[in-house]
Amino acid sequence: MDVELEIQPRTYRQTAWILVVGGLIGIAASIELIIQKIAVLSNPNFVPNCDINPILSCGSVINTEQASLFGFPNPVLGVIGFTTVIMFGALLFAGVELPKSMWLGLNFGVLAGMFLVIWLVGQSLYVIGALCPWCMVVWAITIPIFWQVTTDNLASKSLSFGRGLSEILVTLKWILVASSYLIIAALIFVRWSDFWLK
Repeated sequence: MDVELEIQPRTYRQTAWILVVGGLIGIAASIELIIQKIAVLSNPNFVPNCDINPILSCGSVINTEQASLFGFPNPVLGVIGFTTVIMFGALLFAGVELPKSMWLGLNFGVLAGMFLVIWLVGQSLYVIGALCPWCMVVWAITIPIFWQVTTDNLASKSLSFGRGLSEILVTLKWILVASSYLIIAALIFVRWSDFWLK
């Protein structure tokens, strides 16, 4: 017997919590990055509070071209994006039934955020050669937001990758989140294995 996938109110509640809490954490990290950027621009000798060691060092990342991909600091995008995410979460908490176009718009936004995270991970590991702890907080928040919104859209059939694949992705949502973290952690470990193991 075929089982129809539907998003139950409980799932929307879970989504609302993930969007609001994740959005607040993302905004806090983005604002902290903006503060550190302003401090570095004001005083070249300023040491950011997230300079922990040669690898975990905001100061090595904050003034790179990659940190201002569109001509302004990336955290500005974070503030805008996470504010939007919080708004969606607040609407879900209020019980508002969002139209398909809004769900798809949100999915497009979080997909863009996920692509940016993937690009920044690659740049941090293999071009810049350092990790920004506050940026990593943003990465860590973007991943569950992306998978939650995407699987919600698949479950409600607002989005489809074919019935079989859609059902698999919805079922494995938290495994996909955990796998995303593990892949990034493994890449970081391998990239600087000499440093971690010395």
